[in-house]
Amino acid sequence: MLAIAGMVLIGLGAAGAEGPYEANWESLKAHETPAWYLDGKFGIFIHWGAYSVPAFGSEWYPRNMYKEKTPEFKHHVETYGPQSQFGYKDFIPSFRAEKFDAAAWAELFKRAGARYVVPVAEHHDGFQMYDSALSDYTAMKMGPKRDIVGELAAACRERGLVFGVSSHRAEHWWFYDQGMTFDSDVRSGKWDKLYGPAQPEKSSRPNSAFLDDWYARCIELVDKYQPQLFWFDWWIEQPEFAPYLQKFAAHYYNRGAEFGAEWGKGVAINYKNKAIPSGVAVLDIERGQLDKTQEAYWQTDTSVSVRSWGYIEKDRFRDAGSLIHELADIVSKNGCLLLNIGPRSDGTIPEQAQAILLEMGRWLDVNGEAIYGTRPWKTPGEGPTQVKSGSFSDDKESKMTAADVRFTAKGQAVYAIAMGWPEKSFRIESLGKKSAADLKIKEVKLLGRDEPVKWSVRKDCLRVVAPKDRPCEHAYVIRVIVEAAS
Repeated sequence: MLAIAGMVLIGLGAAGAEGPYEANWESLKAHETPAWYLDGKFGIFIHWGAYSVPAFGSEWYPRNMYKEKTPEFKHHVETYGPQSQFGYKDFIPSFRAEKFDAAAWAELFKRAGARYVVPVAEHHDGFQMYDSALSDYTAMKMGPKRDIVGELAAACRERGLVFGVSSHRAEHWWFYDQGMTFDSDVRSGKWDKLYGPAQPEKSSRPNSAFLDDWYARCIELVDKYQPQLFWFDWWIEQPEFAPYLQKFAAHYYNRGAEFGAEWGKGVAINYKNKAIPSGVAVLDIERGQLDKTQEAYWQTDTSVSVRSWGYIEKDRFRDAGSLIHELADIVSKNGCLLLNIGPRSDGTIPEQAQAILLEMGRWLDVNGEAIYGTRPWKTPGEGPTQVKSGSFSDDKESKMTAADVRFTAKGQAVYAIAMGWPEKSFRIESLGKKSAADLKIKEVKLLGRDEPVKWSVRKDCLRVVAPKDRPCEHAYVIRVIVEAAS
């Protein structure tokens, strides 16, 4: 491991993995999104770290506890004392993860119907959740004294789940800058290996030493854990990161691409905003959706919890129905959903989060064929409720009804996912004679029900009589087998 660290810390001069991809955007555009990702549609995100010890505010507690006039600052002083005497570093010994059971977590994720799992390997706080040779502030050397990422990778792979990681390290450049404005342990200089560089957020740019270290940490994660998805947060959009991103992507794709690469597993990178050119990696929308089908595969990341990505006390939780509706809408537009949970500091997953995941799993047990392995149909949906494009809107969307339908397709099957249960009949306008004259409907089935349903094709819609008993909750899938008219 030390040999790897020595190599990557050379920075952009270091040799990457050999292969067809070169460290430029044009070459990297040749990389294709792997089949497992295109088919998987649903993954689990995990925000877990020392910030789960105070369990207050959000996972940004380590920044806001040094930011005067914030609730976190006030709470910290009242609960733990002044930041000069008790800083963020002092939470690490209490982050013991004594009840963490990687196998139990992976089993829960599998029962939830997830196909891939992405834990946060390092958040903005600079504490690495894995066994790193590049820092002493790691879960292997402090706190849990366990390789959290490594244990989870093994448990997930044993259960057939694809494993990825996320890096939020870029924002660390300025994450503790407010601790430099008053008497705090950040300012003392004794713990710079955790808090540094603590540069002003608005008036400084990442330097080569920081960028070399950022690159080294990314390469270490790739080479040590072979993740098939590598998720980046937004601050990599700063222009200084561009050459490092190209070098990283070339190394990663050359090692893990689906065909002809060293691993042969198929890998992908997530980015936000315009940090990476379209076609090189997979766009990620935070807590939001898109209003139209996209030609390129994309992803929404959101959370079962509303106020925080990491665990906090008295958080508010989404209901499973709204998340199922969101999943169906996203998949209909050529996207996938990465759904976050925030475990407690002891390693237990909150009961509300578990209940949501298991409820989604029950729905997918019945209706998963309308999600997994599907592709967009000629229209993503119909109905009165429109979804707006953009981030940070997932808790503000209007409630969908039985008239709101989302479509997916696979082979000769068109799946109409109705977001509610009608009083008498499902009416699917996009499959009526007027809208689908080029299709001949051969078979109609309501998933989760063995008995046939009554249906008829009318000029304005496909009408399916709703049976007396519902086959599941939240959304209802009508599978329509079609053939093109000759």
